Amino acid sequence: MYVCSCFGITEQQVKQHAENGACTPRQIASACKAGTDCGGCVRRIQALLGRGACPRRELIDRGAPAFPQLPRTAVATPPGADRDAA
Repeated sequence: MYVCSCFGITEQQVKQHAENGACTPRQIASACKAGTDCGGCVRRIQALLGRGACPRRELIDRGAPAFPQLPRTAVATPPGADRDAA
């Protein structure tokens, strides 16, 4: 069954994108454009995603960070930025 008639996106395609890691309607839109034209399918996409569709959602529900902490790197100071303004 079609979810997004503007771009011909089916429920199965939305579910496949969710299995591949898309957790929000915006991520589904990035993957296949569904929800980016008239927007009439966004609520249906939300319903298909549900609460258990996203592995990161499970982490958030347990209080764990959704994304791994990236190591901090030194930020280079642009030349002349450390001089006092005249």
